[in-house]
Amino acid sequence: MLSLTLKELSLALREGSISPIELCRKCLNRIKKTQHLNAYITVTEELALKQAQEAETRLLRGAPKGPLDGIPFAVKDNFCTENIKTTCASRMLKDYVPPYNATVVQKLLDQGAVLMGKTNMDEFAMGSGSTDSAFGPVRNPWSYSASYTEQTGAAPDSDWVVSGGSSGGSAAAVASLTSYLALGSDTGGSTRNPAALCGIVALKPTYGLLSRHGLIPLVNSMDVPGILTRTARDAAIVLDILQGQDMRDSTTVPAPSSPTELPEDFDVKNICIGIPKEYHAPGLSDETLAQWSRVADMFERAGARVEQVSLPHTQYSIVCYHVLCQAEVASNMARFDGLEYGHRSKVDASTEAMYATTRHEGFNDVVRRRILCGNYFLLKQNYQNYFVKAQKVRRLITDDFKRVFSSGIDVLLTPSTLTDATRYHDFIQEDNRTRSAQEDVFTQPVNMAGLPAVSVPTALSRLGLPIGLQLIGPALQDKKLLSVAHWIEQRVGFPSIRDFEDSSERRNEIGVTKTKQTSAV
Repeated sequence: MLSLTLKELSLALREGSISPIELCRKCLNRIKKTQHLNAYITVTEELALKQAQEAETRLLRGAPKGPLDGIPFAVKDNFCTENIKTTCASRMLKDYVPPYNATVVQKLLDQGAVLMGKTNMDEFAMGSGSTDSAFGPVRNPWSYSASYTEQTGAAPDSDWVVSGGSSGGSAAAVASLTSYLALGSDTGGSTRNPAALCGIVALKPTYGLLSRHGLIPLVNSMDVPGILTRTARDAAIVLDILQGQDMRDSTTVPAPSSPTELPEDFDVKNICIGIPKEYHAPGLSDETLAQWSRVADMFERAGARVEQVSLPHTQYSIVCYHVLCQAEVASNMARFDGLEYGHRSKVDASTEAMYATTRHEGFNDVVRRRILCGNYFLLKQNYQNYFVKAQKVRRLITDDFKRVFSSGIDVLLTPSTLTDATRYHDFIQEDNRTRSAQEDVFTQPVNMAGLPAVSVPTALSRLGLPIGLQLIGPALQDKKLLSVAHWIEQRVGFPSIRDFEDSSERRNEIGVTKTKQTSAV
């Protein structure tokens, strides 16, 4: 039951073979059994059961609200949820309760979807491992899979791997079967990175296609709500519900007209796949490169044209991204001053002392460092040399993509991450800035250009951990991108999460500590 797709589950709920209350209880039990993953900050058990009861009443009357009626979902903890804590995984907002729902959350609730809880993340979405949370790091569910423990002989409770970030909690929630879909935010790859490392699908929509109203901002010009699901078809169903203009977000655009369902047998003979030569980045693992080549060969054998292309300004994109990111962070974080909401220091010697101490106590080192750098870049004497120059480079990066897509290329195929998931103890040896620069190398140019991208799992590495590839398309071609992703899914033979479900239950019966003989996901 827990490993069904959205379409299968929706049909089962309408036919009455599964009840929303039974489904909700199974997911809640699963959340309790996988607590060691630390995927959730807040579990909304009482609300979820109430919403499931309401969904059951509607389904019994034969009047479902939509295709997601009665289906459990999770939300990254930087989306506002009415009367439910929204912390951004920070001490600054640890007790903040918004009085309204983010538009994308409200759209899911309007469809009758059942909110299971708010998921863990890097503080204020600044990170690429979900290790910099005030509530502790998120563990990748594949750390407990038979594929990983048998290949490495690892003891998962000490050798666990990171889930990716910053939407690691949302990815872990979907991968560990506690939720059928999850919302994340994507500023430089924050949904695609964890999806690749957790073996699920993530869509970063075209900028403006989904409303940002109620998403606590990191970088307004790059933030988009992201969709994390088990399959590309599931992502298409959710996209249909969430896309479109919102009067509360002036950057939204009308949804393009496109078929609701993805084609069962997408014909790739008429498309051209571009392989950016600049994406052969230092640190790219042999296994990821092999998967990249394998899928490119699959396209070629199926009749698609595969061409090498050039995105010459890619080499400057990570530096450009960090200048723009930190400048906007400095501006956005200014609202957290201890006066109107959030944490307030008890130091009251003066207003300035209260400001300074509040921000020191409320923000972690990563956030404080980005604020400091951002304010430096925005100083009068530095503004032209850093911020304006970075904006010019951003335009060049955007023009690179436009030129490639106008030359006849339909879709770009790239890696999502350099390698499979890293062991936590290895990951934290480097600082957040260095890790983000390494992990965002393939994903952040897309955000600067405002284009759609999807990460799709393709294989398990030698260590038994997922490897994902990324597809990038022209603006508003999100559905076409998902159709290509679905085509890949049908052919790569990535092991289904259900393959691990039975052994997962055994692990929980035996206990978390006896991990060498067990398996989870």
